[in-house]
Amino acid sequence: MNPQKFPAINVLTVMRGFQNRRLPHQITPYRFETQDGRRFKVKTIRQTHKERVGHGFHIHYVIQTEELRFFHLVMETETFVWRIIQEVDDELFFHS
Repeated sequence: MNPQKFPAINVLTVMRGFQNRRLPHQITPYRFETQDGRRFKVKTIRQTHKERVGHGFHIHYVIQTEELRFFHLVMETETFVWRIIQEVDDELFFHS
């Protein structure tokens, strides 16, 4: 993945070791920080999916922050590097 186009970010995560309904995802992001120092706390995980890339996987997350912004984040399992793909527009989601 192109590091200039998709910059690395720092992410505080929880790794689930056993089934727990409070942790529905095996890897759960809680907070992240961009390279320019902006910090965001994850309010909800809206979508997630896993994609095989080479010998590893890219785990994709669309998250909603406490400021009600949406971001597409990816964790690369071969390098354990998190990347920000883009900020996502709220209108891409169906509202109930």
